[in-house]
Amino acid sequence: NTLGRHFAVNAMGVLAAVEALSGDPIRAAVDLFRWQPPAGRGRRETISLDPADTRAYFELIDDAYNANPASMAAALEVLAASDPQERVGQGARRIAILGDMLELGREEAQSHAQLAQNKHLLTVDVVHCVGPRMRACYEALPAVIRGRWVLEAEELALGLGELIAAGDRVLVKGSLGSKVSMIVDLIRKLGHRSQP
Repeated sequence: NTLGRHFAVNAMGVLAAVEALSGDPIRAAVDLFRWQPPAGRGRRETISLDPADTRAYFELIDDAYNANPASMAAALEVLAASDPQERVGQGARRIAILGDMLELGREEAQSHAQLAQNKHLLTVDVVHCVGPRMRACYEALPAVIRGRWVLEAEELALGLGELIAAGDRVLVKGSLGSKVSMIVDLIRKLGHRSQP
């Protein structure tokens, strides 16, 4: 009941474990259908900008709790496969707000720079980067998709409402220490939220 091949692979593992333990895989599948990712782990929310206008909304993908190259690639695949709502007179956008991936050791600079070559990231319309490590990604991005780079998450809060419009699908992804979860909270305050 959620987007992402990585979630589907995990669900198949759960069903295999249930069957191996002589449980009922059909009942488990029904329960899995009800499962939603927890906050910060890929949860999707619809943010309504105007309750009177059913087209005035955007979608938020909150994946701001943890980040490493593999989880970043999975989240970007979900964003790339999404179909943002078409706005009247404008094309909807896929927007990525990416915070630092922490605790990567000696490979951190290279891992952040290589992220700019991710085939799914290259299909995104706008990429904003947060943090000193994410500067390597920002500098390697094609200029056509390069948004803003800020050192601290608080800096992106200034003018955040101008970065997102009705119809957009916005992914916020980063390690907890990058504090991009603060951006998620501010995005939620742009409107009224509901689960998709």
